[in-house]
Amino acid sequence: VRENEVAPTCTENGSYDSVVYCSVCDAEISRETVTVDALGHDFVNGECSRCDETLTSKFEDVPAGAFYFDPVEWAVEKGITTGATETTFNPNGDCQRAQVVTFLWRAAGSPEPTSTNNPFKDVKPTDFYYKAVLWAVEKGITNGLTADTFGPFELCNRAQVVTFLWRAMGSPASTADVAFTDVQPGQFYSTAVAWAVEKNITNGISATEFGVGGTCNRAQVVTFLYRAYQK
Repeated sequence: VRENEVAPTCTENGSYDSVVYCSVCDAEISRETVTVDALGHDFVNGECSRCDETLTSKFEDVPAGAFYFDPVEWAVEKGITTGATETTFNPNGDCQRAQVVTFLWRAAGSPEPTSTNNPFKDVKPTDFYYKAVLWAVEKGITNGLTADTFGPFELCNRAQVVTFLWRAMGSPASTADVAFTDVQPGQFYSTAVAWAVEKNITNGISATEFGVGGTCNRAQVVTFLYRAYQK
């Protein structure tokens, strides 16, 4: 029989008395105090699910409880991205093509492209995204906007980002049935969207729309990456 139970908390041990009684006269035969180890914190996006403890990001614009708290911490730890400054991440900043392919390239381990052939006049060897662009084109993740321009500073929308990520993951098949009015069969992003929804990487902006043309910000892109690579 358990008696005098004290429940463990995140930081403190619990205990209970394990008591054996005689089945005939109910006299106590033995008593032993058993220690139950502390539970430890269970942090999800910087908030413990068991107590009121929270984590603090080095970025003042990444609060505990934000959907992107864990993704940002993961992305910085893995060297996928850094903050906009020492103290800000700029989660709402729009992501450009150069940034998205660079995030993907770093998430893949920053592999060396096998070819140094660069057809793009707007991508130079001194650019931070130079190898990322060559790798992305080489792997069929994306092409240029034209034969000789990549458009590194063009903003990326949701359809493009999930398609880049889907291709980076090997263009897996998906049998998910999505009912978004803005995702028609046969579009370049159709299977990518179905895969992203099936894998819980992202959902639509509503029950009926995916928001294919909506621009992706930094918080959303690192969250997509985190959910894809943490599976």
